[in-house]
Amino acid sequence: MEERMSEGEFDPSGDRAVSSELAGVLPVEFCAFHSQHHRAYLRYAHLQLGSRQDAEDVVDDVFTFLLKVWSQALKEASLHGFAWAVLREHLARRLALLGRPAAMVETAWFAALRRGSRHRTELLEAKLGLYAAIACLPERHYDVVLLAYLLGYDNAAVGRMLGISPAAVRSHIRGASRILSQKLGADWAPGEEKGQ
Repeated sequence: MEERMSEGEFDPSGDRAVSSELAGVLPVEFCAFHSQHHRAYLRYAHLQLGSRQDAEDVVDDVFTFLLKVWSQALKEASLHGFAWAVLREHLARRLALLGRPAAMVETAWFAALRRGSRHRTELLEAKLGLYAAIACLPERHYDVVLLAYLLGYDNAAVGRMLGISPAAVRSHIRGASRILSQKLGADWAPGEEKGQ
């Protein structure tokens, strides 16, 4: 069975830094961008795909593509926003190729189940409903909630990755909170999921 890890569990050890041989020939800005975002992209891709190997393949493809278009990417209004869109596009293509939807609900729930104990079963069932509701959020709300609450990045880091301001991140969290509260029939305040 495929190794499934998520939330704080998928911690890519040995992040693939640009090798010292390549670092000497690749643009310095690209190497810095790679080292700042590679791990986060891997964790996010794993949540979507449910497979460590698929996540690594997609993220390698993303950075290969970014390197090919690096000079144009630097001219974009937001390099981070452009790169995030590339990641999402590559993930959508991989999911289409696999013929299935994103695995976030299953991946996150299995990780919570492994961490849980028998007396947390009710909480885990509630999390399954929460994850299913998160999966239905609009794209930007979905990305913000996954990065902030399932993967544990702070608002500033989420904003940098998505190419938006921390205030925009907070706005997306508020919007997601309203939608999740309506879908779940209960108040879901940002921070409830993050600490669990």
